[in-house]
Amino acid sequence: MANEPEILQRATPVEGAHPSVRRKSRGIWVVVAIVIIAAAVGIILFRRSHAGGSQGGAPAGAGGRGGPGGVGFPVPVIAGAVAQKDVPIYLNGIGTVQAFNSVSIRSRVDGQLEKISFTEGADVKAGELLAQIDPAAFRAQVQQAEAKKAQDEAQLANAQIELNRDAALVKDKILAQDVYDSQKALVNQLEAGVKADQAALENAKVQLAYTTITAPIDGQAGIRQMDVGNMIRANDSNGLVTLTQLKPISVVFTLPEQNLNDIQANRSTNEMIVLAMDRDNKTELSRGVLAVIDNQIDPATATVRLKATFQNKDLHLWPGQFVNARLLLRIQHNAAVVPASVVQRGPEGTYAFVIKDDQTVELRPVKVGQMEQDMALIEEGLKPGEQVVVDGQYKLQRGSKVKLGGSSDATPGAGGRNGRPGGSQGSKPGQGRAPGAPEKS
Repeated sequence: MANEPEILQRATPVEGAHPSVRRKSRGIWVVVAIVIIAAAVGIILFRRSHAGGSQGGAPAGAGGRGGPGGVGFPVPVIAGAVAQKDVPIYLNGIGTVQAFNSVSIRSRVDGQLEKISFTEGADVKAGELLAQIDPAAFRAQVQQAEAKKAQDEAQLANAQIELNRDAALVKDKILAQDVYDSQKALVNQLEAGVKADQAALENAKVQLAYTTITAPIDGQAGIRQMDVGNMIRANDSNGLVTLTQLKPISVVFTLPEQNLNDIQANRSTNEMIVLAMDRDNKTELSRGVLAVIDNQIDPATATVRLKATFQNKDLHLWPGQFVNARLLLRIQHNAAVVPASVVQRGPEGTYAFVIKDDQTVELRPVKVGQMEQDMALIEEGLKPGEQVVVDGQYKLQRGSKVKLGGSSDATPGAGGRNGRPGGSQGSKPGQGRAPGAPEKS
């Protein structure tokens, strides 16, 4: 019993306990606190999720009681009727504008540039004076050639007189035949010399004419490359100026080779129209006709080059400009058309929601011919007059009941909320929910 106080003292922790004991006790309390906080956060999140599900009912489009798309609450949608109209079928390609004719004006003789008669950027006519080179040296060459020709002609005349006299003497057997033959050869030699003089004279006149530079075509003058007073040479690479013919003008563009047979078939029956569109593919710059189909296909790109001609009266097309070329292939008559927002895309392809008589929707696959200015040409799947969902597809699935919040003709720009195609909340073309997929919130 005498040792009992000592045992109790050892078993009871005291103020001055070892530091390792205190750290261990503190770590246990930190772990407990973390567990309690995590449990509280989990309970809060669970309650919020449960409260949101009870307020919203079943997921949209799942047909749950009380939710949109369910038995009690139909999905509000904007409906429209499939329209029937004539639709142009276009083939689209990227093209480059080229001048109908382009000429780099260069001198054909060397000399000092004496005069420039054109204005940069101005239109010029064929034959109009563009520039004048100092012609003095070339006039002297012409005069020299004329003098040489006159000299040889005088010698020829004298030799011809002697030949005629020798012919009479030979006939009377007064002059030897060899003398006559020599005189005749001299006459022939002088005649050839006169012809050579004539050729030299013509060449000198041509060189003189080259000092006057005129426009070979109708066109527009570019930026002048040389000023008056400079020496201009025939081998200058830059030239004096470039003339380009802008009226008419050409556009060269490419299309895939698989379109070639259709183009040739339609070109044989009628003239094919080509539209030159701006980069935004909405603004029409000019309208022309197909002029040339290239005689070969580029094997590297599997495309064929085509050239169209445009009158370009308003000069909206400029050489070197990139444009979107649209070749009118044909007109498809009595085609079924809908706003582009009607067409949705899923794992199995494109489809549309068709409204049946019982105000439920049918998910129907469709084949789209082309998209043109918020309008989709339907080749298969829809018939003119059928009602389709224009806006509100994102809450629909097979068999969903709908409530028509408005109606519109299935034409571009009709039927959407706020006057926009497909409505302000409708799904975009090609971005609709796949059949049976969960709703996107």
